[in-house]
Amino acid sequence: MGTPTNTATIEAQAGFVPTNKHLIDDQLWERLVNRIVKDEDMEHSLAERIMDQALGFLAVCATDKKADFRPSPLVDIGWHTFILYTKPYADFCERVAGWFIHHEPSDVPGVEYPKGDTASAIAAMKAHGLVIDEPLWANTGHCEAGCCCNT
Repeated sequence: MGTPTNTATIEAQAGFVPTNKHLIDDQLWERLVNRIVKDEDMEHSLAERIMDQALGFLAVCATDKKADFRPSPLVDIGWHTFILYTKPYADFCERVAGWFIHHEPSDVPGVEYPKGDTASAIAAMKAHGLVIDEPLWANTGHCEAGCCCNT
């Protein structure tokens, strides 16, 4: 996969406590975090932060079927990782959203895609009382293929 940004520039957060971990069971949390550590060759603490923000992002995607929110490249790592676990991901989507939250790359030449951005995702997350891990969202370029959540 490969990390789309230099994670060495993301500072460790002393005393980080995940705020979205409750959205999945502990065993799945550990599997996802450990997969990020392995696949992305990064510190466990950063992988936890990424997964936490990905879960928060997906929770806010679940609030509006017509929303066009985009994750930051780092948060997208968490989403990509979760999708690999198809059954738990589908179960999560059904439980949290009531529908499957699709990961829609916008990379077909000549096709007009919605223009969602990370700023709208951050604003929606804040509006829903979700904690934003600012350094993970600071690299606000779109995910590699301009991915967004929608149905």
